Amino acid sequence: MSFTLEKVVPWGRSFDEYVAMFALDRDDLQQKILGCGDGPASFNATLTHLGGSVVSVDPIYRFTAEEIAKRLDETYDIVMKQTRQNADEFVWTQIHSPEELGHVRMGAMRDFLSDYPQGKNEGRYVDAELPNLPFSDRTFDLVLCSHLLFLYSEHLSRAFHLQSLRELCRVAREVRVFPIVELGSIRSRHIDAVIAELSAEGCYQVGIERVAYEFQRGGNEMLRVTSSNNTMNPVGGQAADPLITQEPHAKPGHTRAPDHPNRRGQYRPDRP
Repeated sequence: MSFTLEKVVPWGRSFDEYVAMFALDRDDLQQKILGCGDGPASFNATLTHLGGSVVSVDPIYRFTAEEIAKRLDETYDIVMKQTRQNADEFVWTQIHSPEELGHVRMGAMRDFLSDYPQGKNEGRYVDAELPNLPFSDRTFDLVLCSHLLFLYSEHLSRAFHLQSLRELCRVAREVRVFPIVELGSIRSRHIDAVIAELSAEGCYQVGIERVAYEFQRGGNEMLRVTSSNNTMNPVGGQAADPLITQEPHAKPGHTRAPDHPNRRGQYRPDRP
């Protein structure tokens, strides 16, 4: 199935949200970073302005700034309506209202659109997607994967998650994934099996860490995977101990938002 912009609901987060979601410190921001599934987030634009090194990958980058901006205009009201209808699925502490959410998200996406044409020419925005990336081994120091893996566990298989995480570990020595809950604010059905299988391969250290950010209810943890130099061809071995283990915090049964097509042509609720 071909990828078309009509199947996408673009929704981008700010630089400050990335810093909080992925527990980034000054040393992290000085590394060579890959953002996977960044969409119209402003992280790349802001970090580049601050002198950092970052590349973002997303299939949405095959389109022009004008095409993406048009799609943002077409879907913004739909996203905001869903957010108001499902306000109980979100924690309104750092962002205090749907109106403030819209302001923050639109500000981030405007920053992205302003940077996108130059960034694309510079190779900072690359049309690519998991589970296969067009980079050599260890091209990056750190991968940040925001609101893609685990969030769409209903549509993306455990095998896809494992293949994608191995690929991310191939191109960088450390991977961070946020959040580890599915749409509907329930813990991902794949997370425990993925941690167990990667750990059992003997060349990854895998664990869950609490972060100082929660907007999607229960979404206050990230997965951190660090790998040794032999992860390009993983072999079996003793399981590594998780860095931190957490009990699930979200409860099932939340009402989901009306469905919208995701970037793979499947239908899914939106992801404020």
